[in-house]
Amino acid sequence: MRCIFCKLEASASKSVEHIIPESLWNTQHVLPRGVVCDNCNNYFSVKVEKPFLSSPAVTHLRFHEAIPSKRGKIPTIAGVVLPDIPVQLHRHIEDPVKITINVPEDAYDQVVASCRGTLIFRTGDIPPADAIISRFLAKMAIEALAHRVIGVHGGQDFIVDEVQFDTLRQHARNGIPVKWPHHSRRIYDADIERVDPHGKEYQTVHEFDFLYTEYGELYFVFALFGLELVINVGGPQIDGYVKWLETHSGASPLYYGKNATEEETTNKAAPIR
Repeated sequence: MRCIFCKLEASASKSVEHIIPESLWNTQHVLPRGVVCDNCNNYFSVKVEKPFLSSPAVTHLRFHEAIPSKRGKIPTIAGVVLPDIPVQLHRHIEDPVKITINVPEDAYDQVVASCRGTLIFRTGDIPPADAIISRFLAKMAIEALAHRVIGVHGGQDFIVDEVQFDTLRQHARNGIPVKWPHHSRRIYDADIERVDPHGKEYQTVHEFDFLYTEYGELYFVFALFGLELVINVGGPQIDGYVKWLETHSGASPLYYGKNATEEETTNKAAPIR
């Protein structure tokens, strides 16, 4: 077996690879040992996944949705008690509804005296179009392709040898080319609750799929709590996806065509909240 990224022998690798990080509640979409070598697995964990999870937009999303790290800690975010007192906001996995506010020691008396001071903090952002996001998407796209051919004879060799994936592979593993445009938008509110066939309420945490357009382009589509991120598998252009959106009334591929009537798909993870 050869690694789908560096193409080196990976049969002796000991690590499984999570297409979506465990820190985003992924337990279903996992590649078996040998698909991604230990070296690439470790590299992505430190150089690609950690920067994405620590980026401001994703940090705020994880705070508001109480998504803990593998160590069980919810990210901390900054806030301000008006008029101008900076504070740190904490949530705890044992009681995620509760928010603890850490106030600077020299401002504590001022906050206590006000009693009803107004607290403001950011509620979420669309991630910037930078390499932190695009490399994360590129990594997931290659792995999602590999996931589709698990159990198919010669499937992994096809992913490794297919030259059309090499540019995206290079961007994920080495950051080359430096710029790879992606598309970001919110397709539904992060806190929207749905009801499964058994009457239980849930939130869709993450979902992904591929879109093959009538223009012959292949896009990887990923959504995290309704934040849709899209990358072109074939090259660093996103104009084709913008054109597809214009001709399909802004529909998300995750809820269009073959997915239009599917409340649940095999690519969705929706823990009960």
